[in-house]
Amino acid sequence: MYLPRAFAEDDLARLDALIARDPFITLVTVAADGSPQVNHLPVLYTRDGEGILLEGHWAKPNPQARHVGEALAVVHGPHAYVSPSAYPDKEAAARVPTWNYAVAHLHGTLEAFDDTAALADLVQRLSVHFETSVGRDWRFEPERDDHLRQLRGIVGFRLRVTRTILKFKLSQNHPAANITAVAEDLETRNEPEASAVAALMRAPSQPS
Repeated sequence: MYLPRAFAEDDLARLDALIARDPFITLVTVAADGSPQVNHLPVLYTRDGEGILLEGHWAKPNPQARHVGEALAVVHGPHAYVSPSAYPDKEAAARVPTWNYAVAHLHGTLEAFDDTAALADLVQRLSVHFETSVGRDWRFEPERDDHLRQLRGIVGFRLRVTRTILKFKLSQNHPAANITAVAEDLETRNEPEASAVAALMRAPSQPS
């Protein structure tokens, strides 16, 4: 990922917030023949200091379920178009359109597993996490044969992250007056994504 110094972020608390907002990642691997494999998957995220673990599962027929080794998980943050008309110095500096956004690339080693106990534990934790997040109460019940049979159709994975790249492109390469003006302009749109970008622009990173 192209990462100018002004947009590089090292506060892992900001990664926590990104994935709490959107735990539906893009998982990228490369097959033996060199072709990319790309899937979009919900994950559980755990961080202990700088140690990061992503957990999820594929459908068993998914070719990526047979991959072991290096992988890239893309965590998608909010993004919004920035019009040059928002800049106070738009004429003097000949400003042009751009896009503000936040994104994380998590590189690591992918481990697949299909033992029943580990899959049952994963699906239990996934169901508790996501059902609770929407105020529902469905639960995986490992004592039910019909629930256990469903595990035959999936393969679990763990991605142990070895390198984290955070890019927060939030007009940091502009004068303070431009940053304030862009944030205000985004807030006037009454669009969730634009408002989320404005909030990031107004919340400077704090040490983890």
